[in-house]
Amino acid sequence: MVRHFLSDDDFTKEETERLIRLAMDLKARPIQPLLPNQTLAMIFAKPSTRTRVSFEVGMTQLGGQGLYLGMNDIQLKRGESIADTARTLSRYVNGIMARLFAHADIVELAKNSEVPVINGLTDTYHPCQALADYMTVYERKGRLAGLKLAFLGDGGNNVANSLIRCGAKLGVDVVIGAPKAFWPKKEMLKGTKTKVTDKPKEAVKGADVIYTDVWVSMGDEAEAAKRKEMMKPYQVNGALMKLAKKDAIFMHCLPAHRGEEVTAEVIDGPHSVVFDQAENRLHAQKALMVTLMR
Repeated sequence: MVRHFLSDDDFTKEETERLIRLAMDLKARPIQPLLPNQTLAMIFAKPSTRTRVSFEVGMTQLGGQGLYLGMNDIQLKRGESIADTARTLSRYVNGIMARLFAHADIVELAKNSEVPVINGLTDTYHPCQALADYMTVYERKGRLAGLKLAFLGDGGNNVANSLIRCGAKLGVDVVIGAPKAFWPKKEMLKGTKTKVTDKPKEAVKGADVIYTDVWVSMGDEAEAAKRKEMMKPYQVNGALMKLAKKDAIFMHCLPAHRGEEVTAEVIDGPHSVVFDQAENRLHAQKALMVTLMR
């Protein structure tokens, strides 16, 4: 049976831990032809640096190839249905990665695909990011269960949602610090012990990990000014970092806007692991592709 990775709930705790271990093995030995002559179709409705490069390089290192398909390269833009696109691509390739807007679209893609579909990002989830993030935390801390991760900013965005869902499974105590208008939806918190507060200092107190993301995501540009004003108290700066544990690490999925959600002293300082995160997208996604496509 074909298996997909559309949200963080698609893999169990044990399976997620195996993915992290495999990712670390692939990081130690990056060139392994585990997917020889296989092709991954990569659909991009949104632009990307890390997602495109990491998936394409990952397939090359595994002995296969990534095929970039922007909206101007396929018929989706001209009205071909998602279902027909999935059925057609399934006859050509061994896997599909899609970076889309509506989560319902990737669900529809997977429903009609005969090959594994990987969510490279939708408006609701960013599971590949969370997988790489928790791999990074494990590398730095040697464990995941019992750690406190504080996410500041837009607590209802796709990255926060995936950190909540994946973190709960791995035993990480996730705390969201955000204005009430940007709290996660109740369904994202279901079955988790996630704490939500509008007090940023309370959120980061004693944290092992402090995480933030851009205040204005793709598609939210119309309310940029409003968002920036409401998010100001949630900026990660030196004073806020001091409330966390002394050995706390700072994380950001990138791209970052220095002077907005984070100051330069933090993101470019000794606590920052943002480029480790970026690198680990490559290794975590390779583990995912090997697991689903081999």
